[in-house]
Amino acid sequence: MYEFDIPNMTCGHCKGTVEKAIKAADPASVATVDLVSKKATVETTLDPAVIGQAIERAGYPVSYTKR
Repeated sequence: MYEFDIPNMTCGHCKGTVEKAIKAADPASVATVDLVSKKATVETTLDPAVIGQAIERAGYPVSYTKR
């Protein structure tokens, strides 16, 4: 499980875009995106860099840590 910090996520549309990017990168992932904390928690078998790149391609700079 990984926690992604997404500081530029500011609205519901942003949240939806991030959720779609995560699911596009890994349809089997389990993700919780929290707008208030500007974080996404993702359970995935992929390298987290793949998820991070998908979020960045959607327009949101991201950093992540393993939980």
